[in-house]
Amino acid sequence: MSMIYNESQIEGEMRLLEQIFENRLTKNNAGVSQNLSTDKRAKIVDAFGELRQRLSSLLEMNHTSDGGSSLDSILCRLMAAITSALDADRSTLFLYDQETDELFSRIVQGELIDEIRVPSASGVAGSVFTTGKSVIISDAYSDDRFNPQVDKATGYKTETILCAPVRNWDSQIIGVTEVLNSRNASFTKEDLAILEALTAHAAAALESTQLYESVKNARNDEAQLLGVTAELASELKLDVLLDKIMSTTTIVLEADRSTLFLYDVSTHELWSKVAEGTSEIRIPATAGIAGSVFSSGETINIPDAYADSRFNPAVDKATGYRTRSILCMPLVTNEGKTIGVTQVLNKVGGPFGRRDEKRLAALGAQAAIALENARLFEDVLNARNYSESILKCLSNGVITLDSSHRIIKVNSAALRLFKADESQLIDRMVEHVLSNGNEWVFESLSRVESSGLGDLTLDADIAFAEGETTSVNLNIECLYDVKEQPIGFMFVFEDITTEKRVKSTMAKYMDRELADRLLEGGELAGTVQQATVLFSDIRNFTNLSEAIGARDTVSMLNDYFSEMVEVISTCGGMLDKYIGDAIMVVFGTPFAGPDDADNAVKATIEMMQKLDILNRGRALRGLCSLDIRLGVNTGEVIAGNIGSPKRVDYTVIGDSVNLASRLEGANKFYGTSILISEYTRRELEGDYPLRELDLLRVKGRDEPVAVYQVLELEGKDRYVDVGEFSAGLELYREQVWEEAAKRFSNALNANGEDRPSRLFLDRCDYYKANPPQKDWDGVWTLTEK
Repeated sequence: MSMIYNESQIEGEMRLLEQIFENRLTKNNAGVSQNLSTDKRAKIVDAFGELRQRLSSLLEMNHTSDGGSSLDSILCRLMAAITSALDADRSTLFLYDQETDELFSRIVQGELIDEIRVPSASGVAGSVFTTGKSVIISDAYSDDRFNPQVDKATGYKTETILCAPVRNWDSQIIGVTEVLNSRNASFTKEDLAILEALTAHAAAALESTQLYESVKNARNDEAQLLGVTAELASELKLDVLLDKIMSTTTIVLEADRSTLFLYDVSTHELWSKVAEGTSEIRIPATAGIAGSVFSSGETINIPDAYADSRFNPAVDKATGYRTRSILCMPLVTNEGKTIGVTQVLNKVGGPFGRRDEKRLAALGAQAAIALENARLFEDVLNARNYSESILKCLSNGVITLDSSHRIIKVNSAALRLFKADESQLIDRMVEHVLSNGNEWVFESLSRVESSGLGDLTLDADIAFAEGETTSVNLNIECLYDVKEQPIGFMFVFEDITTEKRVKSTMAKYMDRELADRLLEGGELAGTVQQATVLFSDIRNFTNLSEAIGARDTVSMLNDYFSEMVEVISTCGGMLDKYIGDAIMVVFGTPFAGPDDADNAVKATIEMMQKLDILNRGRALRGLCSLDIRLGVNTGEVIAGNIGSPKRVDYTVIGDSVNLASRLEGANKFYGTSILISEYTRRELEGDYPLRELDLLRVKGRDEPVAVYQVLELEGKDRYVDVGEFSAGLELYREQVWEEAAKRFSNALNANGEDRPSRLFLDRCDYYKANPPQKDWDGVWTLTEK
């Protein structure tokens, strides 16, 4: 590499050196002629001769490839020359590290040593560096700037000190030269003049050394990072990849061991995905140094672990390991989400520096990318497995084709329908499999191919090679990629040979008119569509059933279900199933309508009204009252006939169904009766008594959802002060705790039984005493179902 000074610069320095040499022999600092002793003149001649030889070496070094080691050698000889010229005991050359704000040296008395680092403003050297003024100290121990602890640690006795700043060609101070213990009792101004002249020309070598090492280190870091990146591109196994990243981190940072902690949302813990030298570790997400870094998102660099109050020495006692220095950094995704921390222990040779922090940040970024890629890859696999599971569960036969009509995938029901195994169907052209007497199939396929729309054929016969026929309903759909480009087709066969069971089966679970519409409309199993799902449950049913006995429990449920199903049918809902005392209802299947969300909310209100009438009748008979909870959510569901060949259910599945169930359960927490999601609220056309209740994260779902309460027009909800509560909720989310508490208190005064107002009042009191983190988003996580 080229050094910082070119040949003409160095030759010019030689000429300037000769001029300074002549001046130093004849004049003092003030330019006045002086008479030097023969001995002193000889030392100056020797020192300047040595320095001129070093500058010549710099010129030669421009043509060598081993610049770093040559410079080390030159600097060692320069320091030896300074010590000799000043007739001193030893000398040290300190260079300023801008990243750490420290003075460091690896050359003392002309020899390479382990690196010494001191704060840039500490001691005599720090004073000279900070002020830019040279000093002569005749008695070190009488000077306040001198630190005697260094002598105690090394056993060396410092008596006199000569210290001068080292300036580059722009007059910037880049370090200091410190000379100790003159053999002539004390240093003189003449010695200081010589030192300043010598250090002025040592600056070139110093800056060359610094530049060379910076470039070399940057290249090494880049090479190591490129190596990790290359492995990242070729390795899909997460555990193997992270092991490599952590082992590389340990090597690059010259540390003893590294640990990668990931955040477990379900347990609110940090756990060690990769922990060198230990088994899996689990700690609370806010505990210790790793927890502090995860919570704050800020890097922690600790030179002495046992001197830091956040460090827990109990871990060392348990493992027998001795922790000295710690570097801990958050692991952040491209979206800015903290997903864990990287912790590196025990830097070889001393504490971690700024360069180590930069290296760890780069490697941590690669680890975050690896985790995100692995998570995406896992999501793809899960989605594929999810689809495979659905296909296996479907009672309908499913065959998928590519764009050339080659069979790609066949589910178990299709294999049974065709009485074949996969080897007889996969990779064969569908025209060959259905070659005789099935022209209607290819006419349907042609219509789908030309229009891009699905085509349904009801009650048609599939002919097989053996002469057998099977009555089916066949739905053919076009398949698209993420760019909405056609990539193939899907055949969905419903076997109706044994009986025309669709109408009779579904009529057991929905209104008969709805079953007729299903057959006439032609949309059958295996569709993805929007629907509104309603869950209801009897509060304290277990205790109630135990109290009244089995016979009365059955009688009570029959009365209750009769009333509720009548409301559901009137509002256009499909009774999906009974789950013990719970009811699951779907609005929008098999056909979605514009009023599905409204019908569901109307159903909840009417169900509560029916329940009131039912309870009044039960009270007249001396029976206990019933109380129910309802949850409603709107979103995409997968609708289809799911089950076995002997028993199928037309049902809906998916995250939207789960959320409706969670909202029903959330009523227990809020003390409410009816909760709907923001997605249902968004679809409503009618005007209903609603109030926004909370921003909630339910169990099993990372995405928060806004929750609304449907208020009953009678009973305890009649006196709910929606205005005060809504104002309090807005102030709560703005973290104006005092004002929010006043609003919730006003709402509570209006209705002492309003549990949501009590909950938020308690939250305000808590957050006033325990302010949330800066990234607090107002979401409340519900840990129970």
